[in-house]
Amino acid sequence: MHTILSRLGNEILFFDGAMGTTLQKKGLPTGELPELWDILKPEVIREIHRSYLQVGCTVLKTNTFGANRFKLMESGHSVQEIVQEGVKLAKEAAAPYSAAVALDVGPTGKLLAPIGDLEFEDAIAAYREIMSAGVQAGADCILIETMSDLYEIKSAVIAAKEGAPSLPVFVTMTVNEQGKLLTGADLETAAAVLEGLRVDAIGLNCGLGPQPMVSLVQQLRRATSLPILVNPNAGLPREEDGRTVYDVEPDEFSKTMVEIIYAGANAVGGCCGTTPKHLFETVARCQALPSPVIKQQKRTVVASGNRSARFGGRPVIIGERINPTGKPKFKQALREENLSYILQEGIVQQDNGADILDVNVGLPEIDEPKMMCRVLRELQAVTELPLQIDTSDPKTMADAMRIYNGKPLVNSVTAKEASMHSVFPLIQKYGGVVIGLTITEGGIPETAQGRLEAARKIIDTAAEYGIGKEDIIIDPLTMAVSAGQDSALVTLEALRQIHAELGVCTSLGVSNISFGLPQRETVTSTFFLMALQSGLNAAIMNPNSDIMMRAYRSYCALCGFDNNCMNFIAAYSQSKENVVSKTMPGYSLFSTIEKGLKEAAAEAAAALAQTTSSLEIIDQEIIPALDSVGEKFEKGVLFLPQLLMSAEAAKAAFDVIRAKLDPSKQEVSQKCLTIVIATVKGDVHDIGKNIVKVLLENYGFAVIDLGKDVASETILETVKRENAELVGLSALMTTTVASMKETIDLLKREAPHCKIMVGGAVLNQEYADLIGADFYGKDAMASVRYASEIEKELSGKS
Repeated sequence: MHTILSRLGNEILFFDGAMGTTLQKKGLPTGELPELWDILKPEVIREIHRSYLQVGCTVLKTNTFGANRFKLMESGHSVQEIVQEGVKLAKEAAAPYSAAVALDVGPTGKLLAPIGDLEFEDAIAAYREIMSAGVQAGADCILIETMSDLYEIKSAVIAAKEGAPSLPVFVTMTVNEQGKLLTGADLETAAAVLEGLRVDAIGLNCGLGPQPMVSLVQQLRRATSLPILVNPNAGLPREEDGRTVYDVEPDEFSKTMVEIIYAGANAVGGCCGTTPKHLFETVARCQALPSPVIKQQKRTVVASGNRSARFGGRPVIIGERINPTGKPKFKQALREENLSYILQEGIVQQDNGADILDVNVGLPEIDEPKMMCRVLRELQAVTELPLQIDTSDPKTMADAMRIYNGKPLVNSVTAKEASMHSVFPLIQKYGGVVIGLTITEGGIPETAQGRLEAARKIIDTAAEYGIGKEDIIIDPLTMAVSAGQDSALVTLEALRQIHAELGVCTSLGVSNISFGLPQRETVTSTFFLMALQSGLNAAIMNPNSDIMMRAYRSYCALCGFDNNCMNFIAAYSQSKENVVSKTMPGYSLFSTIEKGLKEAAAEAAAALAQTTSSLEIIDQEIIPALDSVGEKFEKGVLFLPQLLMSAEAAKAAFDVIRAKLDPSKQEVSQKCLTIVIATVKGDVHDIGKNIVKVLLENYGFAVIDLGKDVASETILETVKRENAELVGLSALMTTTVASMKETIDLLKREAPHCKIMVGGAVLNQEYADLIGADFYGKDAMASVRYASEIEKELSGKS
């Protein structure tokens, strides 16, 4: 075991505090990358490291937070050079104190595809060169911090496993006060994904001060079996006499860190605004406290990038319709690469109550690994549901698990040696819950006892790979009752024995039971209920079947899984006795935009354009759909990926309409508002700005995007040249908020007609007011709302 891991959980570890804001106080110019001082002013970095060690910190974070290829591109220095110097300086400082050195790795500053432009493998490559340089330089562990997207976290963790496999990996995330990441994941989902990836500790940093983190740590402790690391800010930043200051003083900070440890944290430190004084007080108050006991939660959970499904409570429905078996239309869609059909199959199952979607694209005549990855990526862009990777091909399974955003359900492994030794290493590396089929070298056992023993073999072999029972679901297999009179009884008895003796969750493909019989749904639904009563946790079934869903919802209501029968009432109260499940055809343009279906939106727009004017389509379908999605985003009902995919669907529809416009007619009214957006000087992050741009353009605004690291003078020149009425400024680094104020001051002086809206992770309403902004956008939709208000004012004046 690595030294730092042997200490973590047995004593409180103390990470150091802020580097960036400390360097600002020591003269770091606005906009200069802090990491460059590893080379330009190494003595300053050593001094900062020593100042934290002298107050009792036991883990140093290297000054390499932004040392990735994207941020260093124009610096004249390589990633390897900066990382190796950063680790070297920390190790030199740490040696006399026997402190550990954590390679500090921050986000790339980009959104990953499909909602951004950074491809997953490119992200892995970028992170891998950081990890490789860090391990070569002698780092003791890797700290992947300030992360707000689970998919980017996965790319960084895979890079760590491939580039520095000997080092422990810790991950800390930045969340809002509700415990949600930027892309919508809650803490339970994040914990499931990170445990699946087998990181060594998880936690929170940045974004919030210590007090809001107390309850979040309590939530995280209930969700994870891993040690927890917490590095809060010293409160939120504000402007004072031209300086960025933080309000939480060392005494208050350290008192709250005691609460955080009692809430479940095993390691603590500081982020933006924290100083050696903050850490001195924290060490003094906390060093004698016992490290909280880490309870093994043993939860069986699968997840997408922003939503999880837990097994063991309410039975889980795995939608079976994305599978070519017995489905000629689906086979044709696969051959023709008709993803629109496949995506709509997924959306319909989601609407009808599926918790997870099975994805099987295996046809002999297609490239299964390529098609599986493509379908997974497109499905994850339009549905929050976790997916089941259903394949018997090892390459398809490996490729799919690698690019999957979240912790997938994997179907399947058998009790055959070859199967187990090819599948379990993939589960170990990429994370997932695997379905174990009770098939042995001799086939499917005829008795319940034989299937129990096959299940036991799967579980025991998985343990050799470090895979616990919580990541295994046993399927004792459903055989057609028409081919064997006791088929159903053997399966049901196997279910009962597996639960009683092995304590593991179970699944079944229930429809096989009725193969070869008339009235198949009647037989299947009856068997389904019998299986549920025998302990079935998950059914692979057709959620579009009314009789199956009636049986399911009735069972949940009767067994106490449906609080006050609300789900049953919602499904059937207005339908009297003949509810018909939703079917695929007939989605309106409004619905396709709302659901983020790009190809379907284009098709719906083209059909609608045959009978409806372009202006009516925009005003009655496109804009209302975007408004509906925006409202759900603001209420926290859906999240950033869905918001952006809906915007892309709207763009696809608008492109179709634009192509059909008669140039001689001004059918579509143009917005009279011109907006200039930019990330301020010195800031190389453009995630937030790019999101705002996409939404503004889809609402019809003319947007001039100046990019990132933009000088105040350039912004002013553009505003004057374009006669822009609104400027949007973004900053994600505490070291660059001063640039935002300088830009605002210049615009107020030289272009007083122009309104200014600001946004970014380091801002809040109070800070925006202090630096003179006209509007603070807490999220992208807030910026759209404000632009619409300005547009109305201008329209009223014209």
